[in-house]
Amino acid sequence: MSYTPTADPYRWMSVPRWYLWEGGFLLVARAQGLVPAHAHHAIQIVLALDGCVAICGADGEWREQRGLVVRPDAEHSFDCNGALGMMLFVDPESSDGAWLAASLRQDITAVTDARLEAITPALRAFAERPDETDDLAALIRGCVHGLRPGLAPARRIDTRVTTVLDAIRTSDELRMSLDTAAGMACLSPTRFAHVFKEQVGLPFSRYMLWRKLTRAMVAIASERTIAAAAHAADFSDAAHLTRTFYQMVGMAPSALMRGEFVEIPSPFDSRPDE
Repeated sequence: MSYTPTADPYRWMSVPRWYLWEGGFLLVARAQGLVPAHAHHAIQIVLALDGCVAICGADGEWREQRGLVVRPDAEHSFDCNGALGMMLFVDPESSDGAWLAASLRQDITAVTDARLEAITPALRAFAERPDETDDLAALIRGCVHGLRPGLAPARRIDTRVTTVLDAIRTSDELRMSLDTAAGMACLSPTRFAHVFKEQVGLPFSRYMLWRKLTRAMVAIASERTIAAAAHAADFSDAAHLTRTFYQMVGMAPSALMRGEFVEIPSPFDSRPDE
């Protein structure tokens, strides 16, 4: 039987809890309604701790799942279905992200029941009693480790690209031009643009926009206004940030202003070859 998504826009049915770091987040919430089609550079993990969520990829086919993993830059939309869910954004250039991404053969991968049963008890306990969790970073890594099969991939990102990625992560501002990045990599701009897209999976300008968005997510929690967050993340203005949110996350940035926020250090190693 085919699935028919709701026509209602998404809405929170519980107070969302956001655990944010630059490059990703963990969200715990119960929600209802449709998040329209969008695409972003993170690996997205969605686990329903009760019920199911429904997801649709670029093929237009809706599927109900208890757990799923979306490959970076894959277009998707989903129906929250009233489930209590945990959503995790993982940087695909991190060590754990590169490992998980290497195992994904489709844009959308269903999590098997066996893997769900191995990882959901600890996640459910955290959802119910977050203050009793001693090591949130370990819990997050454990979730990813429970989903990634086999040995670490042999592929490594070109060191010329990782030099640029490291500089972007550690920069106080996100205005690096293609020419500047190419100079750091000791390549011509044309050659660097080709190598970067080949290694990272999207054009340099699009990657920079993604990094601005992840910084804006953290800034929204601290600045508490869209205009201030846009300024902190080097967007031209609040309207530019809002458009980018809709394109990459499928919702308005104001969605992050509803709930509880905790900024944490990244639970993942930044380098895929560490």
